Parts: sequence; structure tokens; C-alpha cells
Amino acid sequence: MRNYQDLLENVWIAFDTLMQNKLRSFLTILGVVVGTMTVIVIAAFVSGIDASVAKEIESFGTNSIYIFKFDPGFNFNPSAEERMRKPISGEDALAIEQECPSVQNVAAVMSPVDFLAGPMAERVKIRYRDTEMVNATVQGLFPQYFRMGFTDVTEGRSFTEGENSTRADVCVIGRDVANTLFPNINALEQTITINGRNYRVIGVLKKRDSFIQPADDPGNENRAVYIPYDTIRKVYPNVKENFVIAQAVPGKLDAAVDEVRQVLRKRRKVPYDKPDNFGVQTSTGIIEQFQSITGGIFLLMIAISSVGLLIGGIGVMNIMLVSVTERTKEIGVRKAIGAKKRDIILQFLIEAATLTGLGGLIGILLGWLAAEIVKLFMPTFVPLWAPVAGFVVSVALGVGFGLWPAWKAARLDPIVALRYE
Repeated sequence: MRNYQDLLENVWIAFDTLMQNKLRSFLTILGVVVGTMTVIVIAAFVSGIDASVAKEIESFGTNSIYIFKFDPGFNFNPSAEERMRKPISGEDALAIEQECPSVQNVAAVMSPVDFLAGPMAERVKIRYRDTEMVNATVQGLFPQYFRMGFTDVTEGRSFTEGENSTRADVCVIGRDVANTLFPNINALEQTITINGRNYRVIGVLKKRDSFIQPADDPGNENRAVYIPYDTIRKVYPNVKENFVIAQAVPGKLDAAVDEVRQVLRKRRKVPYDKPDNFGVQTSTGIIEQFQSITGGIFLLMIAISSVGLLIGGIGVMNIMLVSVTERTKEIGVRKAIGAKKRDIILQFLIEAATLTGLGGLIGILLGWLAAEIVKLFMPTFVPLWAPVAGFVVSVALGVGFGLWPAWKAARLDPIVALRYE
């Protein structure tokens, strides 16, 4: 009970001292405020992006397998060897469908635009009368793609196996394409022109929320124009690059991945002692790959924000050393009436921890407010661990940097201290 009363007394003394020097206290904790605020904002930003990317990737199914000539996902700098690999073909997709019992659906996707060439790649022009789009993404794909549950045709229908085999000139368009080309009329049964060839619109896709795919990205479904796979092969016979999406039987994702790898290694004549010359990735793998990237960025930003915390800690140590000098006589009086070394140490540690803890609370509130403002433009949310960690670190900072001034105060000779002016 006595220890509890002593603790409350020390806390009161600490608060009283801070209130007597408001401006000095605020300037001292400014670095802690900035550092804690930065941690909260970074945590909210990274957590929001991670959640949005995970949601978007998982919208393509947790049983999905992505196959390309190099690793699908966030592969920003493919090697020369990867770029020289033989493309994945539509026949590879058919072989996967026929030879992999753990795979229930397979779709090859082909585009006349060489997206590997970057933003300077020549785009396909889409026209309806006098209205033209140059940033739509024209792709040919297997009709099975629409059975995988990735897309939702809200108007009309998707194309059939028969329309694919007869190479019909039909298409399904994204919502942005429909809104741009047909702002005042229904898009169904209208005829659009793609590089001089006419296609009948038979379906319009539901508007899809997209975060990681910019307007010109080939995966942006809102600007997509889907054509039967065999139709686009007939029109663009020189296009060889294919991206393949396979859908595993529920509960058999790992088995499906192994089967896909074995089929492709056999078809591409990869020796048993050589690595794959193609990439196979799952939704979970892509999410983990992205999180490893954002995790690295988070650690870097935390290291940068730690500079603010370090400056705040040094400021606390400096002001506490000044406080010890200013209150030498007070310390002498306390020791003369029976205060022990641990009481003096505790008093100054509580004062330092209160100082930085207050800075941590202010930083958390400001960081939370900043995260809510950023949320108007980008997805953010503050995870529970962030404010808890921010407060704990700020208090620990005060204890750590206040230890030397507290020890110095506790070692003062009470007789010398009483004589100090």
C-alpha cells in the first residue's frame, strides 16, 4: 500500500513539474510526437495497401493458379534468360486441362498488345462511330474463363464454346468501355471496330473495384474487351505470348500446382536436374510476395521515423539533466527527510516516461487523424498493434533516456545539494 502511495506521489510530482514548464515540455517531446505520428501513418498506409491488394487478388479465387513464362506477380525486373524463354501456348493450357485431374478449369489469355514492352507499346484502337478509345485492353480468352467466377456479366452474356470454335466476331466489354463508347444507349448488340474489324457486343461486365491495376494495365477489367481466343488467334496470328489461369479443385491446390508443373516440364522438355523455365504462382504466393515488398518498405520507413524518436529521446535526456541541475536543492531536501536513492530514481524516471508517454499519445492522435485524411485518397486503416506499440515505445524511450539523469540525481550528496544555489 505504501509503495502504491509513493508511486502516485511521484506521478503527481512529475505532472506538476511538466505543467509548470508547458512550452519547454512540448518542445522536448516534439521529436517523440513526430516519430510516433510517422509510425502510425506508415502502419496505416502499409496495412491498408496490404488489405486492398489481398482483397483484389483473392477476388480471382483462392484456388487460382497463374502460369506465365516467368514468375507471375510482382516481378518488376525479369532476367534476360526469363525474357528469352519460349512463350506459354494455348496448347499448353489445353494439355493442363486434359492431364491434370486436380484442375477443374483452365483459360489461356492472349493480347495483341505487347505489354512487356512497357508504356510505349502500340495500343489497339477501339471505335464506335466517332468515339475512339486507345487505352482499352483487348484480350482473347477461352470461354472457360467466365466459368471461373472471376467476372460478372451483368448485361447480356459471355461467348460460348461454339462461338470460339467458329471464330465468331463477338465481344464482351468492361463497364468503362461501355460508358465511354455508349454513354447514352445500351451497348448490347452494338457493333464496335477494333483495328478496322467489326465485333458485335454481346455482354457488359460489372464494374470492378481496382487498386493495384492502373487504367492501362492488361488486367484492368473495367477497360477490357474480351474476344473469343480462336478469333484473336485468327486476326493476330503472330502473337505468341499467353498467360494461363488454372482453377484447382477445392482442397487440391497443392496437388494441382504439382500436376501443372509436371505437365509443363514434360511439354517444354525440361531435364529433371534443371529448374523450371516457366513461372507458376498462386494467389497466396502473390499476396505473400507483395507483403514481403511492403514489409521491406515498412522497415525502411520505421528506421527513418526512428530518427525522430531518437532526437526526442536525446531532448528528454537533455531536459532531464537540466531539471536535475535546477532542482538540486529540492533533491537535497527530499533525501534529507528520508527519500532513498530508488525514490529519486523513480521520481525522475516517471517524469521522463510521462513526458514521452504524453508525446506518444499526441503522436498517436495526430497520426490517426492523418490516416483518416489519407483514407480519402488511398486505402488505409490503423491496426490495433500500431497505437499500442507507439505508446509502449514512447514510454520506454523516456525510461531509457531518463535513466542517466535519474541516476545522477540519486547520487547527489544531500549536504552538497542543500548548499546549492
